[in-house]
Order: sequence, then structure tokens, then C-alpha cells
Amino acid sequence: MSVKNKVVVIVGASSGIGEATAKLLAQNGAKVVLGARRAKRLEQLVNAITQDGGQAVYQTTDVTKPDEIKNLVQKAKTAFGGIDVIYNNAGIMPTSPISALHTDEWNAMIDINLKGVLNGVAAVMPDFVAQKHGQIITTSSVAGIKSFPGSGVYGATKFAVRNLMEVIRMESAQEGTNIRTATIYPGAINTELLHTITDDAAAKRMQQQYNRVGISPDAIARVVNFAIDQPEDVNVNEFTVYPTKQG
Repeated sequence: MSVKNKVVVIVGASSGIGEATAKLLAQNGAKVVLGARRAKRLEQLVNAITQDGGQAVYQTTDVTKPDEIKNLVQKAKTAFGGIDVIYNNAGIMPTSPISALHTDEWNAMIDINLKGVLNGVAAVMPDFVAQKHGQIITTSSVAGIKSFPGSGVYGATKFAVRNLMEVIRMESAQEGTNIRTATIYPGAINTELLHTITDDAAAKRMQQQYNRVGISPDAIARVVNFAIDQPEDVNVNEFTVYPTKQG
């Protein structure tokens, strides 16, 4: 498989979609380099992967700090000799009505969901351009393709990511650098994302929905694996993933 021996950097790797993706890619022969803010969780995940015969290393990483993502990419090159893929998966979702004016949460979403992705892109772009191959995968959201009341700022960051990734794909084709992109739009996936909601009404509404229709993050891990597994001349660049029960 094309996944085998690929060096894949995953940020937002300590739980949920990132954790599930790390495990699946490692099982399929990828060399995974894991970044997140929670060192203990990363250590446990790397231990689990290596005990299962996989190859993994980690480094604590805050995506809002450009140097920390650059250091994570350097970790990949030091440990495994290069980098083939970055999966920008870090994100928060403190949804609330705009009128509630949770402005601190607005800024945090912009810093993590948008600037964090830009920092990841900036960290890998010099290597990808020089080697004329690479893949950038990013978790957006169904809130990045249609609008939902209560998700105005969250959705704005996810719409922005959608545009960013498509422009990277188009510019790479024009520049001949062969950089593939994939943007994933998950629906209700059971992760820790709901824990970032501080607005009581929004948290209750979202929890009820996820309890009713939510599915495992393994669903997204399989999509990431599929995207990486394509031949280098094939770019499958957008995936919308809903639970079957979600309307």
C-alpha cells in the first residue's frame, strides 16, 4: 500500500480523530510523528503503537506556536529521514450564539482552527516544495460547507480552511510541486470536541445530538488512510463524512 513507510505528522493527535488515525496508519506501516499539548497522552499512544509493532514518536506541540510545529517536523526528519504528509487535526468547537459575545473563544478558535492550520502548512511547505511531493490533510467540518446557527465563528474558521486547502492544491498544480491536499468535513463524530463548549444551552443541544447520531472517530481515520493510500498522481481532495443517522 502507498501508506506503508510514509512519514506522517499528525497534530491534535492525543485523542479522538488524531489518536484513531495514528493507530490505523501505524498498523498499515506508516511512520507516525505525533504532536499535541498533552505529553502523557502522547506517550501512552506511542507506547501502544510501538507495542503493537508500529513506528511512532511524539513531541509536545501547541499549534498556535509556529516554532513548535517546525520542531515537530524536524523531529520527523530526524527520526525517520523526511516527511511525506501532515495531518492538521487540532481544533476546538466552543459554539455559541454570536450575541453571547464569547469573544475570547472567538479568538481561540481563530488561533487554533485557522492559524494553527496555517502554521502547519508553513512548517512543511519548504520541504514539500524542495522535494516536489507531499500531502496536506486538514480536518474542517460540515460547518465549513454549510451554515449552522450557533456556529458562526467556528464555521467561519472551517470555511476559511476549505478555501485555503483548495488554493494550495491549485497553486501546487500551477507551480509543479505535486503537493496533494485533502479536506475532511466530519459531521457528528464522538470525540472530546464537545468538551470545549462553555455555553450551557449550546453544550446541551450538541450533546443530545451526538448521543443520538454520533459515530466513532475510526470513520475519519479510514478516510485519512484512503487519501494517503492513493497513487501519487491522484488527489482525492474533499470528503464529507456524516453518520448515517444524521440529518
